[in-house]
Amino acid sequence: MGGPSNPAPEPVPAHRRRGGLLWQRNFRLLWIGETVNQLGSAMAVVGVPLLAVLVLHASTFEVAALTAAAYLPWLVIGLPAGAWVDRLPCRPVMIVCDLISAVLFASIPVAAWLGVLTIGQVLAVQLIAGAANVMFMTAYQVNLPSLVTADELVEGNAKMQGSAAAAQFGGNALGGIAAQAVGAATALLFNAASFLVSAACVLAIQARVPRQAAPRKVTTLRREVAAGVALVARDRYLRPLALFGAIGNFALDGFAALAVVFLVRDVGLGAAAVGLLMAVPGIAIVLGAAVARKISTRAGSARTLLVSTLCTAPFALLVPLTGPGPRLAFYVIGVLVTAMGVGVSNVIIATFRQSYCPAGMIGRVTATMRFVAFGATPVGALVAGALGTALGVRNTMWIMLSVLVLSGTVLLTRAFTRSRSLPTGRLAAGPAQVAA
Repeated sequence: MGGPSNPAPEPVPAHRRRGGLLWQRNFRLLWIGETVNQLGSAMAVVGVPLLAVLVLHASTFEVAALTAAAYLPWLVIGLPAGAWVDRLPCRPVMIVCDLISAVLFASIPVAAWLGVLTIGQVLAVQLIAGAANVMFMTAYQVNLPSLVTADELVEGNAKMQGSAAAAQFGGNALGGIAAQAVGAATALLFNAASFLVSAACVLAIQARVPRQAAPRKVTTLRREVAAGVALVARDRYLRPLALFGAIGNFALDGFAALAVVFLVRDVGLGAAAVGLLMAVPGIAIVLGAAVARKISTRAGSARTLLVSTLCTAPFALLVPLTGPGPRLAFYVIGVLVTAMGVGVSNVIIATFRQSYCPAGMIGRVTATMRFVAFGATPVGALVAGALGTALGVRNTMWIMLSVLVLSGTVLLTRAFTRSRSLPTGRLAAGPAQVAA
């Protein structure tokens, strides 16, 4: 199979370099499309649970199951998705996934207007759209390094993470406000429209004929998937990062699955107030992504990663103390500091993976690590839903966030603690180079 026909990185005129990557047309189109896409998706993060709680009167477990459904595809197609993306051109994959997601989310308000909307349909939309997201996010991670140079990857990831977080901040707030103003079902039309904008921007990227790569050895899908898994399992950097992602996502997304239920039923807030509080992580991740490049350059990427995970997560334990009135400050401070650490670590990990992995295996390595990390999300959401039903939502918050605090300890290995920075060179694909 031939390699993906992605656009080559654009040369940047000297007088525009101060403007950064946003001067580059292809990167700018990807950035705009994904910012709008993330804005709509962030509205849905609040809108779908509000729809379930306020319109469909779903149980605590059913609300958690909606989060689980969105991430379950990572367990089903997460591994082969990497091999498929390494074989296919990235842009068409991204465009098709955007269009599928737009149709799916548009079907929810249509069904609501017709009076036939059920929790089963919302679960199905979350599940199928989640599968499209698996393919899209894997293709996006492979496509970004083809739009920028290796030296620009940190800046590219920081800008994409920062705009995604800003969109999350705005989208979460708008999701709650829109749900209160026009109804939770109708508000999901914004999400559907955002996917169309994303598809249009990706389509407008000017594809250039890439340099001819060395012919790929024809092999089976199973062997290609196994190669990606083996690389992650044997590498002393990728293995703990994947495990850290799994434990962190298990806890963090278990918390997120019950956040709306907690704020509505335990704290007693309305839809608009819930949207504003759910926007807090976006503010923090914007700040984290903005400073990630500067801090990691001065202190070293390995040191910055350890500090951003081990020193910020304990603040999450303030969240279960949240209550009406002044006690809302516990939620704001706890989420703000924790999410800032997440923003810094996300930029460092994404940049490291894209610059470290063999060029022809970025898709498979990304898919393998996300299979492990995001595959833990539906498990965490379902566990949180079951515990919330049995022990109460607030008690479940204590359990899930305590696990989050401990997640960073898996990075306390010699590879991270004895190095100032993570490796910046491309890893060879041979087995001798990936041994721990």
